[in-house]
Amino acid sequence: MNDYKVNVATMAAKEDLVEVYAQKFKEATSIVVASSRGLSVTQDTELRKQLREAGVELKVVKNSILRRAAEKAGLEALNENFVGPSAVAFSTEDAIAPAKIIADFAKKAEALEIKAGVIEGKVSSADEVKAIAALPSREGLLSMLLSVLQAPVRNVAYAVKAVAESKEGAA
Repeated sequence: MNDYKVNVATMAAKEDLVEVYAQKFKEATSIVVASSRGLSVTQDTELRKQLREAGVELKVVKNSILRRAAEKAGLEALNENFVGPSAVAFSTEDAIAPAKIIADFAKKAEALEIKAGVIEGKVSSADEVKAIAALPSREGLLSMLLSVLQAPVRNVAYAVKAVAESKEGAA
């Protein structure tokens, strides 16, 4: 009889975890699924620190729980990637940050391998996640946009200055 109570309690705890991760899947602007097997403790700590500083949460969870949570969140296409040890990075703020940090870190730590991801609700392959990681950061994109917007104004200012200098020189 005690075994039954333990199993019921265990099943309830697992179902609670499924709900928690299903909610994380739904709320995240981006998710990266990676295999971190083979990372040293130092590497794992450094990766977690970089992700935490960017507002990204990294969790290592049993695949069975992740599969059920993905199904509840409508992301069944992710399930084929929940094989072997799976680390999942969730971001609710910056859609590029998890992909960028994990891809950059994987260059130094070959044991870290991106399996797949979800960007703005769309399941993406490892190659798509790596392509997104290659994009400039939000700040970089904004500065590029600002320089493009400033160029015409700057050109008009130079033209006005040139006309004014030519009139001064003629006078």
